[in-house]
Amino acid sequence: MIIRTNANARAGLIGNPSDGYFGKTISIICRNFAARVTCYESPRLAIVPRRRDQLEFTSIEALVDDVQRNGYYGGIRLIKATVKRFFDYTQQVGLELDDRNFTIEYATDIPVRVGLAGSSGIVTATFRALIAFYGVSIPKPILPNLILSVELDELGIGAGLQDRVIQVYEGVVFMDFDKQAMAEQDHGRYESLDPAALPPLFVAYHDNLAEGTEVTHNDLRSRFNRGDAQVLDGIKQFADYAQQARELIVSGRGDGIGLLMDANFDLRAQLCPISDGNHKLVDIGRRHGAHTKFAGSGGAVIGAYDGDPARLKVIREDYQAVGAKLFIPEIG
Repeated sequence: MIIRTNANARAGLIGNPSDGYFGKTISIICRNFAARVTCYESPRLAIVPRRRDQLEFTSIEALVDDVQRNGYYGGIRLIKATVKRFFDYTQQVGLELDDRNFTIEYATDIPVRVGLAGSSGIVTATFRALIAFYGVSIPKPILPNLILSVELDELGIGAGLQDRVIQVYEGVVFMDFDKQAMAEQDHGRYESLDPAALPPLFVAYHDNLAEGTEVTHNDLRSRFNRGDAQVLDGIKQFADYAQQARELIVSGRGDGIGLLMDANFDLRAQLCPISDGNHKLVDIGRRHGAHTKFAGSGGAVIGAYDGDPARLKVIREDYQAVGAKLFIPEIG
């Protein structure tokens, strides 16, 4: 039996990065890109490396280019850590695994390290493959926690739950990570919203602005843990933006979330250093009347606009002029 699973890219619509700090966010799935995993029984357990795991290069320049695009690690460590975390969880809750080995192959076209959840996509698709291979069940609200623990606990990569929740639930999801609720039920409150209630959206990303999520989250986490008043107040404000956006969307006034998206980025820029290139990604959309913010931790932005095809054409051309790519997110 050959098992094939996938997990799509995502874009944070509003509230990020408060998801890692008991805040609130809204996120959308982007079916334009996906991480795909193939799993099948084999005599020995094997993980097949892909191009981003390469260890041989044509030149020193080629190695440097690969590091700049993909970082120092490919997908192998993510899959190894996922297999370990899956095994630990099954032992912890008493799920019995039969005595079979497997081979895992993976492929992904999610743009790397630009805040579209490429790493968590590989982890999510791998979890789905292991669940199907062994025929076990993991409660849906708990699965995002396990996916996050792969990077946070096994690999020490700072991140939040948002990516994992939307990749598990898909569509459009409002997430409330209230601290008391998380303590009582081990997961947040997750509410699916109607994609049709959103304003017209676009996502633009630039490969050369790739930056690992840990660059932002590790510093923010340190300041949060120290009780930095500016960060604590900022997290509450991010969450409030998400709550306000949720009220607009469910009341049929989703076109009104643009100003909240602008405020979300402006607050982030006060709390975290933003490179000139990333500022430019935001400014290009805003220059043409769009409301634009980071889709993740940098390298990609999400914008809301009035739906005018002529306006979108100009926005697309301006992004292309600086080497960025624009796409309309496929949510449904």
